[in-house]
Amino acid sequence: MSSDPGDIPLSDAEFHRVKKRVYDIAGISLSDAKRTLVMSRLTKHVKAHGQASFGDYLDFLDRSKNDSLDQEFVNALTTNLTRFFREDHHFDHLAEHVGELITRKPRVSRAGKPRLRIWSAGCSTGQEPFTIALHLLAKFPELRRWDFKVLATDIDTAVLARAATAIYPEQELAGLSRERAALFDRPGDGTIRIPAVARELIAFKVLNLMEDWPVKGPFDAIFCRNVVIYFDKATQARIFTRLGKVLAPDGFLYVGHSENAAYTESPFKLVGKTVYQMKPTQTARHAA
Repeated sequence: MSSDPGDIPLSDAEFHRVKKRVYDIAGISLSDAKRTLVMSRLTKHVKAHGQASFGDYLDFLDRSKNDSLDQEFVNALTTNLTRFFREDHHFDHLAEHVGELITRKPRVSRAGKPRLRIWSAGCSTGQEPFTIALHLLAKFPELRRWDFKVLATDIDTAVLARAATAIYPEQELAGLSRERAALFDRPGDGTIRIPAVARELIAFKVLNLMEDWPVKGPFDAIFCRNVVIYFDKATQARIFTRLGKVLAPDGFLYVGHSENAAYTESPFKLVGKTVYQMKPTQTARHAA
């Protein structure tokens, strides 16, 4: 068999099967424009499992009924473009919100500490949740005494494993201000590392947004950025509705620049640049 990654053709029927399979498993809706991406991402898996064609590979997955193989299939088709302080206006807005929570009476945990919960849904390799923790700790050192946690979830097990290392190439600092770059540990080996005080706030979990969510909330903020663009409109609406049910009444939802949570019948209203809040008519949420 040739080692050329492009030497296995993808028929219309096979492409349709790929689209149906990734939609059924993860809710991801692939457009016809993604055909070349599918070929480039899946060819190595077709070969790695000793299959001669995409059809044979899909038959192999169907026969196997193996969760790890399904996860491998989905991982290959997800895109994980991210960076520290991406769309930084969201982090500035979040800091304003947290500052307001600090100055008024915040929610209190069962242990009696002020409570702050943030969810990074679709956290990829971890830059987003680590940015949240680093930014807020720098702005509000008193949060170290709070019951402050960031839930970071993704469907892709491979990116979560990389995120859990909390180690990144030094090039990740490109474009950051000196003040922001100083938030990271730099051991001098070409890497940057997330300081322990921020790292210990993050809980990384595998989560498929199409399945049950083992989360209760309420979350003071939810970041779900550049995630629902992979779903069809009906699925997007279902996910936004579910997010609204675990967001605190005064909390905020942050989405990507190509996403819209203020569709007809949406529980959200637009309150800033890609920033949303629950409409006043929605039922209040209570801490578990």
